[in-house]
Amino acid sequence: MPFAPLRGFRDYVPPEAGARSELLRRMRAAARRSGFSELETPSVEPLELYKVKSGEEITQQTWAFRDKGDREVALASETTPSLARIYAERAKSEPLPVKWFTVQKHWRYEEPQAGRTREFSQFNLDILGVAGIEAEVETLATAALILDDTGAAGLYAFRINDRALAEGLGRHFGAKDGGTYLRAIDRYRKSSPREFAAGLEAAGIPPEQRAEITQLFDSVGAGVAPSALEPFLERLEAFGLDAEARTGIGRLRALMRLAEPAGISDRVVLDPTVVRGLAYYTSTVFEAFARDAGMRSLFGGGRYDRLIELFGGPPTPACGLAIGDQTLELLLKEHGRWPEGEPALDTYVVTVSTEFLQDAIRLVHELRLNGVSADTDLLGRSMSRQLKEAARHRARRALILGPQEAARGAVVERDLATGSQREIPRGEAARPG
Repeated sequence: MPFAPLRGFRDYVPPEAGARSELLRRMRAAARRSGFSELETPSVEPLELYKVKSGEEITQQTWAFRDKGDREVALASETTPSLARIYAERAKSEPLPVKWFTVQKHWRYEEPQAGRTREFSQFNLDILGVAGIEAEVETLATAALILDDTGAAGLYAFRINDRALAEGLGRHFGAKDGGTYLRAIDRYRKSSPREFAAGLEAAGIPPEQRAEITQLFDSVGAGVAPSALEPFLERLEAFGLDAEARTGIGRLRALMRLAEPAGISDRVVLDPTVVRGLAYYTSTVFEAFARDAGMRSLFGGGRYDRLIELFGGPPTPACGLAIGDQTLELLLKEHGRWPEGEPALDTYVVTVSTEFLQDAIRLVHELRLNGVSADTDLLGRSMSRQLKEAARHRARRALILGPQEAARGAVVERDLATGSQREIPRGEAARPG
């Protein structure tokens, strides 16, 4: 019977697999340019590791099972618990700051939808040991470099907020249930006005305050740009917010001041509706979002200063983000910026007849030893079919082996873009062009 991938899983065949590989190569290169080092963690961890971070409810989203040793284990659903475990073990010997990135496959038992599959790749950036807002700025600046290098330049921006400010606004407006209030504002951009009002009501906020909150958030639009930041923050301060909320405002001011020298002030906006994980992030939070009409979220992150302690490590300030491959793929494809696939071949060796196959294989071997990507025909096809194959691989040139040239110790070099060709000595053919 025919087989197909399980629901929520995908095959990636050429050239799609090559395009994904190229995307991850660019992301790795950008992270390394920013001083991050690569970390690799296991694909299977004790289920308890994820419960420590997220509680018992995480079992509903993990691919969990008992192994042959009757231990409860799970396919990795995220990287951060593994990172926290590793850092807790190495905290006494690891120089600070720690700047790690990971590229890992993950599995979550969720309902598949556009931009979300049950198996996906995720790119994480984390900075540990920096208590100041400098960590957030460095994380966002590196994320901007990654997105630009993958082809998303101009297509995205970052929304930032501070949990202390969000919680302070809730207290100011009389929320009786802080968690319900935060969940309501976190869904502000995905809710209808009626749904948002119902969420505020469930949090215990009186009608007149519900109207004031809605007016405040409606005035933000796509976000408050740095040029309009001070008037907006002064408007918030006029509410008479408590000390904790004012501390959050101070962090946002500091972040925005550093955004300009970091080169990201043109893509950072303040959005008081960004909250993210209620039990995880401790102060600054942010999301990348598409600038197009949908303004959908691309990925998120923030500061999580209490996590390392949960895994037995010392108090450690930390900040990070996670970029899922699916949403980035959708964005790049929608705007025609998805990589072409496998990198183009440099040289395709063409034979006039099969009697030159041995010579072709030898020449391909020499080219590869010299760092030149090269291939040749293995099916005994005609010269015209071989040239079509060279074009399919987007080869820069063809080296043509024939009897007359061989008698002179030469080969024909054809530029496959222009069609021009010349005869060159066989000894020069294997040199990088």
